Amino acid sequence: MPDDHHGRSTRLDAVVRERGIDEPAEEFPADASDSGSGPRVARVPEPHVHDTFSVEGIDTKRREGLLEAVLRDREGVSAASATARNGTVGVHHDPSVSRDDLRETLEACGLVVDPADRAFETRRASQFASARVAVAVLFGLMVATPYIAVLYPTRIEWLFYDPLTVAYLQSLLDSQMATHFFVNLGALSGIAFLVACAPIVRRAIGGLAEGRLTTDALFVGSVAALFAYSTAAAFTGFDGAVHYDLVAYAVAGATLWTHFGVADPAAEGRGSADSAGNAADPEVADGELADGDPVAMTDGGR
Repeated sequence: MPDDHHGRSTRLDAVVRERGIDEPAEEFPADASDSGSGPRVARVPEPHVHDTFSVEGIDTKRREGLLEAVLRDREGVSAASATARNGTVGVHHDPSVSRDDLRETLEACGLVVDPADRAFETRRASQFASARVAVAVLFGLMVATPYIAVLYPTRIEWLFYDPLTVAYLQSLLDSQMATHFFVNLGALSGIAFLVACAPIVRRAIGGLAEGRLTTDALFVGSVAALFAYSTAAAFTGFDGAVHYDLVAYAVAGATLWTHFGVADPAAEGRGSADSAGNAADPEVADGELADGDPVAMTDGGR
């Protein structure tokens, strides 16, 4: 049973082979709607309790299925579910099976287990991060659309062959309607900045409080200055261009980059520490964990 990504057997595969567990079948076949099959349902005895682990590294459907099969094969476990999308593994088990017992089962599969109880906090942080991405993208589109439809044609007239259309759009911007127009754009871009970039703002304030000028502080200061400049240009006699679109683009770009482009600094620190520790471990030095084993951080929210 080769690993999904590297074509090599992982410790999880080895555990499956040792226990004689069959390769899990595809839970949702392509013709599920025609065959009438649905999600697998497990019966959980009344006395059984539920434990949740936060997992990193079980990133394929096959690995999810293998881990579920290994957990269900353990005596005292009635049901198990692994979800890479939420980064969680749930286990229904007899009270006689302790969390430490389940942790040992995960470690036997080559998973690194964090004993801290932060599963709920981790899942909630992931949900908030996804919500911030949605706010940044949706509000960014809501700001960009009026700019594309009204403001950009008046700023780059040479791209538009109909001067009457450009003159009409300019007359709208010169009328009292422009006040409501810019109020909406300012509110949308401001809310997007405060909601989507809240973690960046907190880090910037924390760094400044410690006397450090960080990149977060430079970003927050630049966006705030651009927002203030645009507001002055829109609602005072100050003669300048209104750049709420640049505010929205900066917010969306920073949010997407933070969510998809860079790793969590705390996670990077843990990875460096683990690498240093593994280098001193003779078993790891011999390549025991160098075969693409998934890594799980279990944190035990109940």
